[in-house]
Amino acid sequence: MYKLIILDLDGTLLHTDKSISPYTLHILEKCKARGILIGIATARGETNAKNFISRVNPDIIISSGGALISCRGKFVYAAAFSPEETKRIIDTVGILTNGQSEITVDTRTGHYWNYKTDPHEIYPDWGEVIYTDYKDFRGEALKICVETTDRKTAEKIAESIGDCDFARFSDGDWYKFTKASATKANALRKVSGMLHLTPDEIISFGDDYADMGMLQICGRGVAMGNAIEEVKQAADAITDSNDNDGAAKYLEKYILEKNELPI
Repeated sequence: MYKLIILDLDGTLLHTDKSISPYTLHILEKCKARGILIGIATARGETNAKNFISRVNPDIIISSGGALISCRGKFVYAAAFSPEETKRIIDTVGILTNGQSEITVDTRTGHYWNYKTDPHEIYPDWGEVIYTDYKDFRGEALKICVETTDRKTAEKIAESIGDCDFARFSDGDWYKFTKASATKANALRKVSGMLHLTPDEIISFGDDYADMGMLQICGRGVAMGNAIEEVKQAADAITDSNDNDGAAKYLEKYILEKNELPI
């Protein structure tokens, strides 16, 4: 029934400690053996997520919140802020936050961050990070994340360039900014077109705001047990939490064993 499984990373495929259980990897391998394609859809940049992606070896990678798509190892789509737009966003953040906010920038080749604490001290498995103060930063940005809890600040940042999509991460004091077309849902539409799949042939799993559109356009959108309430309401079904391998449990029960879904 389903030809493509799409999984978010943080809060979905990954445990809270950023590990992937052997059980989950085993279930994904069994799905592959059935001829089902596996895809990752993450807000992380592809270089930052490669430690996790390499364990899954997916057919499809949607990274930077939908700004970059790889299909079977080849880049097939990118939507990036120009160097001028990137600089304008960084400058605007500096003005609005008095230079106090941390900023991350995804490019095709790296994940940049003016961090105060090295993320590897918290999560040794964290992907590649390049420290920068952004004074001499030049280049296109697939995604920019800004440390703030204030939606009005986020709106002003987005308004500084226009053609911008932004959303808050529920598990931290951050907002992400991408080109307006760069969402997980739009990326999945492009992927389904390239693979000649209908939405009914795709099942997706997620937990946060940026996953909602993706879950809604698939034949079956599944919210994790730890998902925010808005995602649960937008989903077709709810499974166990990420720390209890909810995605793998759902796939084993309804795709591998019963081969039918609950109404």
